[in-house]
Amino acid sequence: MLRHEFQPGRMIAGLALIAAGLVSGGDAGGLWDVPWFVVIPVVAGGLCLAAAAAVVAQSVRGRRGHRSPAGQDGRTVQDGEKPDIPAV
Repeated sequence: MLRHEFQPGRMIAGLALIAAGLVSGGDAGGLWDVPWFVVIPVVAGGLCLAAAAAVVAQSVRGRRGHRSPAGQDGRTVQDGEKPDIPAV
């Protein structure tokens, strides 16, 4: 059982930032010589790719509809919709 919902956009953004950190760290450590501006397209491209993945994932989830337990009338509650709770 998953503890949380899989979010591919966050994963891609994290991987892009890790890659930028590794490039900068390798340059600082003397493993290779990288111009300072190389990190900018890595981060910007990673964030754009992450945004695209998040939009696709959200559209897939929105199309399927997240189902909650059935209410009293047998309907399922969709995301963002408040369930009908009878007054006491």
